[in-house]
Amino acid sequence: MQIKDLEQIVKDEIVQRKEEGYDVAEIEKRFLKTEKRSVSQLNRFLKALENSLPRPDFVYREPSELQEIKAECPKRFEKVEIALSDSELYDKICGGWLGRCAGCLLGKPVEGLSKEQIEEWLTTADAYPLNNYFPPIPELPKDAPDWLKKRVSWLSVLLGHIDHMARDDDTDYTIMGLHILENYGPDFTTMNVGESWLHLLPYWRVYTAERVAYRNLVNGLLPPESATYLNPYREWIGAQIRADMWGYVTPGMPDLGAELAYRDARLSHVKNGTYGEMFVSAMISAAFATNDVEKIIEAGISVIPEKSRLAEAVKNVVAWSRKYSDWRNTWNQIFEKYGHYHFVHTINNAAIVLMGLLYGKGDYEKSVTVSVMGGFDTDCNGATAGSILGVLLGAEALPEKWVTPLDNRIESFVIGYNNSQISDLAKRTLTIAKRFLGK
Repeated sequence: MQIKDLEQIVKDEIVQRKEEGYDVAEIEKRFLKTEKRSVSQLNRFLKALENSLPRPDFVYREPSELQEIKAECPKRFEKVEIALSDSELYDKICGGWLGRCAGCLLGKPVEGLSKEQIEEWLTTADAYPLNNYFPPIPELPKDAPDWLKKRVSWLSVLLGHIDHMARDDDTDYTIMGLHILENYGPDFTTMNVGESWLHLLPYWRVYTAERVAYRNLVNGLLPPESATYLNPYREWIGAQIRADMWGYVTPGMPDLGAELAYRDARLSHVKNGTYGEMFVSAMISAAFATNDVEKIIEAGISVIPEKSRLAEAVKNVVAWSRKYSDWRNTWNQIFEKYGHYHFVHTINNAAIVLMGLLYGKGDYEKSVTVSVMGGFDTDCNGATAGSILGVLLGAEALPEKWVTPLDNRIESFVIGYNNSQISDLAKRTLTIAKRFLGK
């Protein structure tokens, strides 16, 4: 590892430790005063950070072990018996796949842009508020910013030019979840997840916490150390975007969906990074059993520690949505409270997804467009909101303008799965879901 990379890890670890409630003020001060940093010095800083103590004023309880997580969840969401025929169950599973793909594709051209930049694009194109895929702008104003000139050239993901689901890590991981269940069964382990990554995912096509975990596996580290060693991204969004398959195969069983998600997340994440995947998986499981968005969110929050930062964010967004009729006012509250997190952190992005769900009120288009217009990790947020609404509504009820451009085809870097038919992936998912349901 180059010294500049190790230096960046120390910087990011300082931020991460602060967010986890550790007292690192003196370590940070020493680090900033050290001008020429050697590898040995940087390793000493990392060791000091590892040994730092919790701040006494940190009020959150955020364990990483499954039994401890369950102990911090006082209210459990009971399993719901669902009366769905095989065709109805398939419709919902296929809806999840299609809704996820369309929502991901919607957010793809604006990933990493701010809410203001997204509004500038749409206003320039006379397309605000968003009600379709992002439009190209054939004749940009001469004073258009460089970022807009670059983004509107990505024609393959813009309105009128889409002819399949473009490759994205958000959908690669959904496919990977299917592969894991088909090859290892319902009792798969966290190490089975790691083995699948090493065999089927290119290293340069995984990012942040996943890339660190991948590297750790190659170097012989096993879970859960694969999630913690030199990994300051362990609470970022990477696990949350891997949640969907576990929800698809556990209809009406959010507790079980969350447990499968935990096994997956443990490879690369801890604390709120893990909770994010459990939270989303449980919401997807619940979406098979109810059309009530708030009940779906209740199922999600029931599987994460009550006194975690993520649970607090969920409760805040629900409260803000009841107070404000305009989603932009809730967005202002989210940005004020959680805008300090990195744009691909779990907590701020989960808040944006919840905003989309609550203001969408069961409408697919409004849910995904609000989730994307909020900024941050837009492809992830569009995908997650779209997945939940896709299951809630079913494939037959999804608007054609969102589904038809996908042409039932998905591009993927998962070896052996490129150019799969989305309907085929949904049928294979149905087979596994029926096993979990005892059919």
